Amino acid sequence: MTGQSITIHDGVLDVPDYPLLPFIEGDGTGPDIWKASVRVFDASVLKAYGNKRKICWKEVLAGEKAFRETGSWLPDETVDIIRDLRVAIKGPLTTPVGGGIRSINVALRQVLDLYVCLRPVKYYQGVPSPVKDPSTTDMVIFRENTEEIYAGIEWMNGTPEASRIQKLLKKEMGVKKIRFPEATSIGIKPISREGTERLVRAAIRYAVEKDLPSVTLVHKGNIMKFTEGACRDWGYALARSEFGAVEIDGGPWCMIRKASGHEIVIKDVIADAFLQQILTRPAEYSVIATPNLNGDYISDALAAQVGGIGIAPGGNINYETGHAVFEATHGTAPKYAGQDKVNPGSVILSAELMLRYLGWPEAAERILKALERTIARKVVT
Repeated sequence: MTGQSITIHDGVLDVPDYPLLPFIEGDGTGPDIWKASVRVFDASVLKAYGNKRKICWKEVLAGEKAFRETGSWLPDETVDIIRDLRVAIKGPLTTPVGGGIRSINVALRQVLDLYVCLRPVKYYQGVPSPVKDPSTTDMVIFRENTEEIYAGIEWMNGTPEASRIQKLLKKEMGVKKIRFPEATSIGIKPISREGTERLVRAAIRYAVEKDLPSVTLVHKGNIMKFTEGACRDWGYALARSEFGAVEIDGGPWCMIRKASGHEIVIKDVIADAFLQQILTRPAEYSVIATPNLNGDYISDALAAQVGGIGIAPGGNINYETGHAVFEATHGTAPKYAGQDKVNPGSVILSAELMLRYLGWPEAAERILKALERTIARKVVT
């Protein structure tokens, strides 16, 4: 059966009944979890829609398999196919050691401008957890996915480039002192207004559509005032200008009141305080919008609270172009490859996320219910 391409019109995905979706098996245990998971995806669609809908899968290459067959870790053909077909899913990919590409995952996000890393965090009854009551943790993280450390602007200490940057900072930018200059590497973390606004816009829209209670801007603006502090300010400004948010008690917290009467609070918190509060009072948080590095820490910390990264789903999305790559969020675990031992929950739940993105919630619900039943019966790895 030949599938059809997904298109987008006026910001809305047009998904055919038989979409052609690229998949990347992944490295290490990737083939194991893909083989187990794809049967779940296909069965959920069949049970939800009968023969009226079906995903037509197309394998594309990345990672070790691509390097063996083409000499490239991320072939141009793979990128072109995902760009043309718009939505894809992948297993875990290795990061090459030494020269060449920094990270295949980061490269995909950059080249397709997948500016949101979407990481839902929810507890499933029966999963072991290190916290007393993991059921109170239920959040969705919108992590900025293309700027800051992902821009990759840095210079190794002792290089001519690092030396020139230090001279520029001292002579032209008013920097008084760089401690241990000969041993100092330099990195730059760009955060833009446009990048912040599209992230926060996506997070607020998500909260509005799903009637969630709050959106929290997590930042380190008390120290990095012109990057993360600006990110916070731009987020509040967007909430007021585009969503009609009204300041609470003089601000900066503000509130969006929907026509239905539902209220959504837009608030902020310093990153280190947030990492404490997700342990002591996680129920106070719902949707999280945060810059790249904070989001990296927060996503994995929250995943640990509900059972670990092995069942943490993820999606990398550009809500403007419709491009999206859903993925297993854990590593490749090569020592377990070929043994059918690794939990496929992360990629299964990422497919659940993908099905909702496609507008197929009935199939997504079947995956969730099946996963909950399976965990309750202790049919787990």
